Amino acid sequence: MTNIETSERPESVPLAGRREWIGLAVLLLPLLLVSMDVSVLYFAVPFIGRALEPTGTQQLWILDMYGFVLSGLLIVMGALGDRIGRRRLLLAGAALFGGASLVAAYAHNAETLIAARALLGVGGAALMPSTLALIRTMFADPRQRGTAIAIWTAVMTGGISLGPILSGVLVEHFWWGSIFLINVPAMAILLFLVPVFVPRHRGLAQGPFDLIGAVLSLGTLLPVVYGIKEIARSGAATLPVLSIGFGLIVGALFVRRQLTAAHPLLDLELLRMRAFGGSVVANVLSMFAIVGFAIFTTQYLQSVLGMSPLRAALWSLVPSGAVAVATPVATVLARRMDRAWVMFGGFVLAAGGFTVLTGARPDSSLGLLLGGSAVYAAGVVAVMTQVTEMAMGVAPADRAASASAVLESGSELGGALGMALLGTIGDAVYHRAMADTAPSGPARETLGGAQAAAAHLPEDSGRALVDSARDAFCDGMNAAAVGAVVVMVVAAAYCVRFLRGVPIASGGAGEGTAGSHADSGASSGAVSDGVGDKAAVGAGETSNLR
Repeated sequence: MTNIETSERPESVPLAGRREWIGLAVLLLPLLLVSMDVSVLYFAVPFIGRALEPTGTQQLWILDMYGFVLSGLLIVMGALGDRIGRRRLLLAGAALFGGASLVAAYAHNAETLIAARALLGVGGAALMPSTLALIRTMFADPRQRGTAIAIWTAVMTGGISLGPILSGVLVEHFWWGSIFLINVPAMAILLFLVPVFVPRHRGLAQGPFDLIGAVLSLGTLLPVVYGIKEIARSGAATLPVLSIGFGLIVGALFVRRQLTAAHPLLDLELLRMRAFGGSVVANVLSMFAIVGFAIFTTQYLQSVLGMSPLRAALWSLVPSGAVAVATPVATVLARRMDRAWVMFGGFVLAAGGFTVLTGARPDSSLGLLLGGSAVYAAGVVAVMTQVTEMAMGVAPADRAASASAVLESGSELGGALGMALLGTIGDAVYHRAMADTAPSGPARETLGGAQAAAAHLPEDSGRALVDSARDAFCDGMNAAAVGAVVVMVVAAAYCVRFLRGVPIASGGAGEGTAGSHADSGASSGAVSDGVGDKAAVGAGETSNLR
């Protein structure tokens, strides 16, 4: 098994220097904050509820609005960055993110906070694809680019884990608005450092911006993401199902528009390339597992083992140690063998971790949960590093931000699907297990409902109800873990079947060979375009996460 990428760096591809590595560190700052904002509200919700007194619906929108807008605008912002320049879009996103954070921190009512969270989503959508696309063009050498992308992936996943912990610490010592206020000085620093350390990038994409395509993109992603989130939260009601159906219809119109427009928002030829389209599929499957199962581990720590939210968040950081080891190991292995086998190994490792969790019970040791979580997280993040590098390695330089946005949109979609499908499995098993103990009422719906109901019962009856609910929750968690194992095994087989031997453009002179082995004429043309663009970059033109 040998990797298709050239083992030696082509002479025409310059190595990144100190300025580029400092630039990478600068780009990681917005990435960390944007990914943290996905989860930073988890511990602050009770404090916000007491201060702003939102309705139940408003509270849900306070939680969801950021991710909702972020996922809907990623593709649009990626295409915009390819036209106006990624550094310019990054700076605009930073300014908006900082300003919206200030508004959110001092919001005096729920409506203002919801609007501020929406603006944060717009700013985040401008920041995320810009960071990855700039890395794609700053690091022309494939080995250096691989290392940079591995660091990018680790910071993105780490930010999501750090969000709840930061939230818990801040709301314990300050007021709830402090969780947003910390973004302001960070964005100010970013606005100062980016012009110094991140190379200017002029938009390379040609032609007018596809406004109709942008509208159709929003009309596709927003209803689909909304419908999936609602199904994950409340079950398959009529409205979310209709929302998904409407989004899919608009999606068909979006695809048709992109195939016929002279200057499309999204180059669908990218998705026809196995290296890119296959990476998107693998990324969706990765996020399906890691995001979809997160709710079970969080609830297990708090509701089954009885930990406080902050203590549970701190323990949830333990698997990050395995991720920190797996990411560089996967990067090194990918230089010595076909990436498909590295991804295969990552998915198999993840399947092993989920298999461990099929045995989690209320009386299991904490080590079982943390060990299983560490194994599956290490496997999934190792895969994510490889799919990101594979996809960005073949993306033409003039479409790098769009390619990054497609990859990240797949992440959002995969995470939403995971929460919906794995959550549905867990809920169904819980309901069935509680059918005799709690024929109706909140106790049959959730573990939290059972614990609330137990508080109003005599001590012995309440303890029996909680014990039954914890057993039922673990039954549901075990079933969801089995579902995750199945998905991981299918994903591993997919990588070997469809991504083995896929050529990867690796920069400079070496890319011509990769391009000549493309899957089809269309794919070959797309890779060849990427070769020319990257050669221009190498010659000195410039550079670019519930």
